Amino acid sequence: MQPRNMSMSGVVDLAAVKQAQEAKAKAEQARAEAARQGGTGAVPASSLVIDVTEAGFERDVLQRSTEVPVVIDFWAEWCEPCKQLGPLLERLAHEYNGRFLLAKVDVDANQMLMQQFGIQGIPAVFAVVAGQALPLFQGAAPEAQIRETLDQLIQVGGERFGLTGLTVDPGSDAGDPAAVPEEPAGPYDALLEAAVQALDAGDLDGAVRAYQNVLSDDPANTEAKLGLGQAELLRRVSGLDPQKVRQDAAERPADVAAQSAAADLDLVGGHVDDAFGRLVDTVRVTAGDDRNKARLHLLDLFEVVGAEDPRVTAARTALARVLF
Repeated sequence: MQPRNMSMSGVVDLAAVKQAQEAKAKAEQARAEAARQGGTGAVPASSLVIDVTEAGFERDVLQRSTEVPVVIDFWAEWCEPCKQLGPLLERLAHEYNGRFLLAKVDVDANQMLMQQFGIQGIPAVFAVVAGQALPLFQGAAPEAQIRETLDQLIQVGGERFGLTGLTVDPGSDAGDPAAVPEEPAGPYDALLEAAVQALDAGDLDGAVRAYQNVLSDDPANTEAKLGLGQAELLRRVSGLDPQKVRQDAAERPADVAAQSAAADLDLVGGHVDDAFGRLVDTVRVTAGDDRNKARLHLLDLFEVVGAEDPRVTAARTALARVLF
């Protein structure tokens, strides 16, 4: 089954139709009640991934969705793509450290839930936010797509519904190798050093290849991700005529290629906010494939700067506003 990306615009439609403010108030009321009952303490890391049945769905999914987005993975033992997607989602649930809860539903044992969600094929991934369900994607989607979808889900859950997530006990599950995934082992220092040397020598193609070699074995390697984004950015701007790029961008505000090139130059020149703002504006004034291209280019630039940079955080918020 080929991955089928579900537009996150469903979150916005949901907010409008189901009255987001009422849902947010309901979520806050539920959290206040839990606090009075002493139920807001830290949870063990092992509870970030749970098996859910029809009998426990209301308690484990609907009620929990008033404090944290609940991602539901519909799977079956005989489903080969499920065996790829399931472990990835579990790893991300631990990595996101309480920002979402992963609920796993075996469709063979829970046919009624499968019918209620209208599932035609598996794996299928849904989310429940403040008691409301929405589709995320179907099939064994790429990790980058899944991360992007999760980031948008968490952001919308916080902004529109006031979901604060779970507090994870840092000392929980000590000694349990399944609680926190291990970092992939591998001697990457030589490859990373080779990439840096290639950059210093102006061999941008060589630097890109070196970083890609690291990521092929260790897709989560932060240094290689940042380095690859920087090397690809430098390669894109190396043959540009800055004056012509600026002129094209000024004359064609809805031209994604022109605005992307100008944003690249902005970023290389240290004008990070200008680069991000330019592409957010491009997303705002475009539609369809052009809009998606502008959005993806902006996400690429986020990778160059780094997810923890406050300018990235601000730009993600701005992007969410124009998308939703």
